Amino acid sequence: MTLDRAADSPETPSFLPMVSAIVPIYNGEADLPGLIECLKAQTYPAGRVEYLLVDNNSSDRTPNILASAQKEAESQGLTIRHLTENKIQSSYAARNTAIRASTGEILAFTDADCRPLPQWISHLVQPFADPAVGLVVGEINALPGETLLEKYAERQSMMTQKDTLAHPFCPYGQTANLGIRRQVFAEIGLFRPYMTTGGDADMCWRIGRETAWKLVFAETALVQHRHRATIAELKSQWRRYGRSNRYLHELYGVDLMRDFTWKESVYRLSRWLLKELPVAGASAIAGKTPWLDAIASPINLYCAINRSAGQREAKLPEPAKTIEWL
Repeated sequence: MTLDRAADSPETPSFLPMVSAIVPIYNGEADLPGLIECLKAQTYPAGRVEYLLVDNNSSDRTPNILASAQKEAESQGLTIRHLTENKIQSSYAARNTAIRASTGEILAFTDADCRPLPQWISHLVQPFADPAVGLVVGEINALPGETLLEKYAERQSMMTQKDTLAHPFCPYGQTANLGIRRQVFAEIGLFRPYMTTGGDADMCWRIGRETAWKLVFAETALVQHRHRATIAELKSQWRRYGRSNRYLHELYGVDLMRDFTWKESVYRLSRWLLKELPVAGASAIAGKTPWLDAIASPINLYCAINRSAGQREAKLPEPAKTIEWL
């Protein structure tokens, strides 16, 4: 797979294919109002895009919110389609449901806790004017953080696609901001419906290793993402990253993260307390660096411990090896 950067997208695009924007949703009542407003604000011509919002067996008010959004959109000349995936509890199964129901030549993916900027679709779509391009990766920035952990993740640029595009095995993009040509799915199949994490890397790697489609990085196709605000959420996120490592190792043989021992944890924490914190704290007191830099090491350590634990405890379920087809 060749990896290219998109040229700056024109303000008035001339390439206007039909687009299907797909969002899987599980218990998204808190996120949906903001997401729907962002979709309504897209500058891409309303007649050339459909928004497929898939409820993945939610137990909150998500179905009611989606039904109301679909009805309201009709009166505004927009197409919002409320779909349901209740058989398999997986965001990838929900995405597959939408792919099958879609009519677009280009499929654009994001998540319920994301906030696409108004020109997101316009900028994500333009590289597809090159018929050799099958995959476009947009950039992910942080929503302004309020809690300490949100501000930490923002400072670390934790969700940037530049990191996943630099993966040593094969570049990939996260489904929080990803565009795929419909023809690609006809060639390599859909997402693995029983995977619960790592399915975006798997999809991109299948495209990169099994086809000649080009991948383009569209840095101006921006989506903002809400970072984890609590310790419990951060723990869950990094345990999931660890499971993803294990699953992709079993599928592709990619290197696992070195197992993180408690002895190493104690050493790193001691080094931070005795060496790093005094220097970083003095710099923060002097106003030269943010206080977040002074406490980044123990948060990084907490993330690494949980990623290692998630990787150590995980095993790819046999059904997750299944690939669905159009």
